[in-house]
Amino acid sequence: MKFIKGLDPLIAGLIALALVVGLAWVFWPGGGTREITAEFPRTVSLYKGSDVRILGIPVGKVDSVTPSGTKVLVKISYDDKYKVPADAKAVVISPSIVGDRYVQLTPVYKSGPTLADNARLGLARTATPLELDEIFGSLNDLDKALGPEGANAPGTDGVGALTRLLDSTAKNFGGQGVQFNQTIKNLGKFTKTLADNKNALFGSATEIEKFVNKLSTNDTTVRKFTDSLAQGSVLLADERADLGAALHNLGVALTSVRGFVSENKTLLTSNIGKLNTLSQILVKRRTELNEVLKDAPAALNNLSLAYNPTTGTLDTRAALGEVVSELTTDPASVLCGIIDQAPGGSSLCSVLTGALKGLGRTGPLSKRAEHVSVVEPIDPTLAGLVK
Repeated sequence: MKFIKGLDPLIAGLIALALVVGLAWVFWPGGGTREITAEFPRTVSLYKGSDVRILGIPVGKVDSVTPSGTKVLVKISYDDKYKVPADAKAVVISPSIVGDRYVQLTPVYKSGPTLADNARLGLARTATPLELDEIFGSLNDLDKALGPEGANAPGTDGVGALTRLLDSTAKNFGGQGVQFNQTIKNLGKFTKTLADNKNALFGSATEIEKFVNKLSTNDTTVRKFTDSLAQGSVLLADERADLGAALHNLGVALTSVRGFVSENKTLLTSNIGKLNTLSQILVKRRTELNEVLKDAPAALNNLSLAYNPTTGTLDTRAALGEVVSELTTDPASVLCGIIDQAPGGSSLCSVLTGALKGLGRTGPLSKRAEHVSVVEPIDPTLAGLVK
């Protein structure tokens, strides 16, 4: 009390207001409820007062359970402070085989519109658990279907088809348990491999689909190609005798060539070596050969034009004026040029040079004499001409 009296009146008032608000929040009744009418095909062990839950947490109660023809109308109410999505469903949950059941609203609300008050959920939005009598009934129906009145009805031999199947299976798998177990394991590995490579598998399937679509799009071209291939096959079939003979002759020819090569191996090696030498010479002299091939046509044409068929000679320009001029300026060169055409011309040219030297006519003559006295050997073969 002394502490409260020592507080500021304003602070004391705020504390009192906070206490009042907290007590009102704790003890004030809820804001209200919302109702839903759900249609179920059956409501075994569901009664008035059963829980209505969300994620297993009670949020309301079942208000009434009313049969209506082939369905049951269940009215439920839940606290409106809990939000339920507009597309919610109502499911009857059985926590145990025997005992009361409750209604579960699912799914849990996350965002979006909420379920309106007094909403009605049809059979498409409700579900009930499978009952034991239905399970037993299904098992009974299966037993009858597989029994002597169904698939295992006795035949003429008094044995049912299902019995024969089980007997055959037992004989086939007898002693094969280890292999069968390994087969199942390998099948599991195979399916795992397919699962791990599903992207590649689907990619291959996609590419195959594209290929098939291309074939479908170009169906006319594919048909023409197939027809051409068929015609080619027919042609080869019609000419198979000639083709066989040609292949036989080719085999004989190859055998003969092999024998010829074997017998003349040394000679062929020598000729190939010489051919290699000739090829190297042609490569080295390709510039000269190019010049010859470029100038030879003009030279041969000039030679053809200079030939005189009447006299059988090559007509050339005499140039007598130039000869007379050279006689007056350098007589020794002109005379040595004429004397060189006769046998022993070199010695005569030397005598003439000596005679004219005494007369004081030297110079060009001596150079001509020295020039004409040099005789080089000539190689008339192709290799000599090319070099």
